[in-house]
Amino acid sequence: MAHNNENKIPSRKKANIEDWTSCKSTAQMLRKARVDQVETAFERAADMKACPIGAKSACCKHCAMGPCRLNSKDPYAKTGVCGATIDTIQSRNFARMVATGTAAHSSHGRNMLNLLKGVVDGKIKGYAIKDTTKLNEVAQSLGIETEDREVHAIARDLCSELEKVFHMTEGEIPFVRKVPKKTLEVWRKLDIVPRGAMVEVVELLQRTHAGMDQDYQNLTKQINRTALVDGWGGSMVATEISDILFGTPSPVQGEVDMGCLKEDQVNIIVHGHEPYLLESMVEAVNDPNLIEAAKEVGAAGINLLGMCCSGLEMLSRHGIPHAGNFMSTEAVLVTGAVDAFGVDVQCIQQGLVKVGKCYGTKIFTTNPSCRIEGAEHIEFDEHNPRTCTDSIVKQAIDRFKNRNLEIEIPPNKSVGVHGFSHEYINYMLGGSFRASYAPLNDNIINGRIRGVAGVVGCVNPRVKQDWVHIELVKELIKNDILVLQTGCSQVALAKAGLCTPEAAYYAGPGLREVCETVGMPPVLGLGACVDNTRILIACAEMVKVGGLGDSIADLPVAGAAPEWYSEKAIAIGQYFVASGVYTVFGVTFPIVDETKFHTLLFKEMEKQGLGKWGLQRIPMKWRD
Repeated sequence: MAHNNENKIPSRKKANIEDWTSCKSTAQMLRKARVDQVETAFERAADMKACPIGAKSACCKHCAMGPCRLNSKDPYAKTGVCGATIDTIQSRNFARMVATGTAAHSSHGRNMLNLLKGVVDGKIKGYAIKDTTKLNEVAQSLGIETEDREVHAIARDLCSELEKVFHMTEGEIPFVRKVPKKTLEVWRKLDIVPRGAMVEVVELLQRTHAGMDQDYQNLTKQINRTALVDGWGGSMVATEISDILFGTPSPVQGEVDMGCLKEDQVNIIVHGHEPYLLESMVEAVNDPNLIEAAKEVGAAGINLLGMCCSGLEMLSRHGIPHAGNFMSTEAVLVTGAVDAFGVDVQCIQQGLVKVGKCYGTKIFTTNPSCRIEGAEHIEFDEHNPRTCTDSIVKQAIDRFKNRNLEIEIPPNKSVGVHGFSHEYINYMLGGSFRASYAPLNDNIINGRIRGVAGVVGCVNPRVKQDWVHIELVKELIKNDILVLQTGCSQVALAKAGLCTPEAAYYAGPGLREVCETVGMPPVLGLGACVDNTRILIACAEMVKVGGLGDSIADLPVAGAAPEWYSEKAIAIGQYFVASGVYTVFGVTFPIVDETKFHTLLFKEMEKQGLGKWGLQRIPMKWRD
């Protein structure tokens, strides 16, 4: 039973749990939570009616003359007190979502850059450059000399160049060198090539202030600049440096789902987005002294699992088991088997603390940017990382020793193949001597593969967890479309068994033939949300190889985030659209249909040589 009345479910009609999730483990734990009278995000979503005006961005609260609410059924019937039209209000609201999402990813990228700088300068001893090949490749792509040079000298020059991604006030960010020529020409013509992230985010935010930019088309130019500095800037920095420091992923077999918990071991879960916390935790749980301490209290060992995006990076690099995606983070605590739950940044639900208290599991925050009331904070210091991670392990061992609740671990566990970086896909298609995307392009040209879809992103309690991801991807591969995955979507597909070579059985005849020939799954897991940049690089490489068009907008590629929830997802979607990719979201979209701003994003941007947005909630209709 629940230990904390504060978290008890209010008395109300309860929905069918099977309507909330297609994840068997999560459903089992939600049923247990009901018996235990413990509230989760699913219960809160069922009891919280979404504001229809807010959902469509038909309101403005940017000054004290409001808040002003416009009627989404007749959006041009009135304006805000200042005279702002529905298009001004919507574009400002959308801009702030893009700015916040870009800031989140840019902060992640800057943190990774600072870590690399510390390693290069000798100030950080707990990490080292693991992939010198990737270091050289990234440096060369940015015009940095690498021949006959010492590794740290190359890395130091790379750090200096990548600083521009965040702080440059004039010119173009370094990674535009990777953008196809025609795509870059379109950006320059439209004046949307980004400068540094800090400049673009600040510029976008100040334009949304009351009395500032009131032309939705002009504001959209800055929205595009800001989104592009996310995809081709901060996020790309995070991915490239993670590969340099921790190793570029290549296929590894890994287990996913709550069945990865072990009742006879100390179970530690790390959840968040910055991989260096988990990298240090890997060292800590393998420390002989800590393993012996666990055995002294009766544990068979220490079992480390990841959740969400940092968990996906560890799954891709080390095969560390993954317990589930965003909407399973509370549910996994209901097992009673989690002895410590450590988090860093992004997608951390405040409700974790209350659920954890009900089952005697401490939630540990580790990053100064993300503290939670009621959680125990142990600051992670990259100069001495083991201080934090060892402390979490020791407290987990203490909790194991004092377990006094019944443990219930769902038996579900799926094994799949993960870790398909851009570099490995290149090698997989052509081998060491002929590494190239040419076989992919050729098979698209000859019709075996109809195209490539990036199905990525979050899960959202406003729709049935995982279901749209799974059904959409099944439909895509059945129609000979190769699917690339990142983020919570990848976990959903892994749980469904679609990340194995055997899943090619569900693919159409053309894609199945290619998968069987290469020995790959029809669904390729690329890692965390920031690793959507691997998809951008893959698109650029497809253009470079030739035969499918001269720009990203010419390619038979599309993107989808069927269950998105966060501002980061909007920023990601916008940088794909601005890069030339047709991008479809599910659940909802924060714009009133058929307004001028809606028409710009959903139709007119494509006419400018970019991509366009789409919205579809039902997976079978995505064919249309």
